[in-house]
Amino acid sequence: MATTTLESEIWEVLEEVTDPEIPVLTVTDLGIIRSVNVQENGGVEVVITPTYSGCPAMNTIEINIRAVLQEHGYEDVSVKTVLHPAWTTDWMSEAGRRKLKEYGIAPPVDGTADKGALFAEQPAVECPQCGSKNTELVSQFGSTACKSLYRCLDCREPFDYFKCH
Repeated sequence: MATTTLESEIWEVLEEVTDPEIPVLTVTDLGIIRSVNVQENGGVEVVITPTYSGCPAMNTIEINIRAVLQEHGYEDVSVKTVLHPAWTTDWMSEAGRRKLKEYGIAPPVDGTADKGALFAEQPAVECPQCGSKNTELVSQFGSTACKSLYRCLDCREPFDYFKCH
């Protein structure tokens, strides 16, 4: 499906909406914006998929999407949440992964799925401070539901890891 100039402009505006839990990431970096639909009456529908179905930040993100689009002159804005297909870290942009690392959060390790963490070997997570892969999982549960707590065994610094799924 071809993207219109108006849809492209709306996508650019959405790059201003940051994640309230990780403010260096935008909703486009995270890949939670599934589509932008311009209605015949001029209304705009933004379809989103949460990183987790119970993500507490989604309500704030919806409010912020409406607000930023209205600030740019789009008055009739609706936000629709869809849970299928489920969000995956594969939808994150390379820029988003880089921003996570620069912010001190290890980005998801490609080709892993943390769902099997109880039964499989842990991924080799690179420390965002020193770059070492000599790290260990401290807790599967980090500061938010989408992160785990790790520790670097070389520089001894603790850090969050953005879970894969």
